[in-house]
Amino acid sequence: MSERMILPIGPQHPLLKEPTHFKFTLEGEKIVDADIRLGYNHRGIEKACEERTYLQDLYMVERICGICSFVHSTNFAQATEDILKVEIPQRAKYLRVIVGELERIHSHLLWLGVAGHEIGFDTLFMLSWRDREIVQDLLEIITGNRVNYSFNTIGGVRKDLSKEEIDQTIKGLKVLEEQTKYFADVATKETTFIGRVAGVGYLPKEVALSHCAVGPTARGSGVDIDVRRDLPYAAYGEIPFNVITSDRGDVLGRTIVRVGETLEAINIVRYAIEHLPSGPITAKVPRKVQPGEAFSRYEAPRGEAVLYARANGTEKPDRIKVRAPTLANLASVRHTLLNQTVADIPIIVAAIDPCLSCTDRTSVILKQDGSPKTEEIDWAELRKRSLISKPLK
Repeated sequence: MSERMILPIGPQHPLLKEPTHFKFTLEGEKIVDADIRLGYNHRGIEKACEERTYLQDLYMVERICGICSFVHSTNFAQATEDILKVEIPQRAKYLRVIVGELERIHSHLLWLGVAGHEIGFDTLFMLSWRDREIVQDLLEIITGNRVNYSFNTIGGVRKDLSKEEIDQTIKGLKVLEEQTKYFADVATKETTFIGRVAGVGYLPKEVALSHCAVGPTARGSGVDIDVRRDLPYAAYGEIPFNVITSDRGDVLGRTIVRVGETLEAINIVRYAIEHLPSGPITAKVPRKVQPGEAFSRYEAPRGEAVLYARANGTEKPDRIKVRAPTLANLASVRHTLLNQTVADIPIIVAAIDPCLSCTDRTSVILKQDGSPKTEEIDWAELRKRSLISKPLK
């Protein structure tokens, strides 16, 4: 047996663009164990929601993730509308689908570029990010923003689509479709790319199920799940589309799923535009939300995102809880890393499309008697400790 060594990566490292810490146990170049530590980027958004009104929270939860901002605002809006027992207009449901699927295209093209960069295929990185500009321009035309769109409101959406915007969107979709077909050809035929990701980061279907993987990570291992089809929200119950899966279980399988989903998203947007109902885009809702609770689910680009909301009859929620897809997929990452080589770490971790800003949590350490080990400190002391790195007692 080779002598074992520990390789730390993160929380600040070129491999990971967000702060998280991996501790790898190696035998030569082979990974025999992996440990993940989170918690470097916790921002307290859930707790902050309790101090703000529902309308303020709608725009704050968008900041959970810049790439999936519409995911979180839609989840929050759906949960609030469920408690209020409000049915949003049909046109608003279709408009939510259009923006949501454009965001999916944006996210998958961004991921494809990152994946290319992690394996040294920077031409793919530059091409996919070039085409990502097209969908970001469309999102800006429709919502007014390229990121954090502020498109939702409680009871519907805040902006309609004009004929000119529809025409520009259709034109942009045509270009995106042509380019995505090219990327699909690269992912399935380009020997350099295939040779680098085929067989890497293998996740068997049974492990994906036992570790509760979601999104392309699960579908890339042959798990046929998708909230849009299985528990339809917005207008997905009325729109035909295919759920893309792959039985490969490796990074190549997850790539095939994402590229296929991009083409499906283009078809969904086109169908939604062609069948866009007429009528209002918002329903009237009260400022105060009656006591109750709701659980909303959304098929984000990375997988199922869930949001729990509890109302107490005031203008502010009593509790908001978010579980982003990266938190669900991190459990399976350790398995995909075992018995792989050090050189494969970047692409294996990137293959779940991790987003740590929407994943980080705080930890409560219990004493031996089971009571919380806590210490009350004021803001000035907390800031002082953050500057001098003094450990909490």
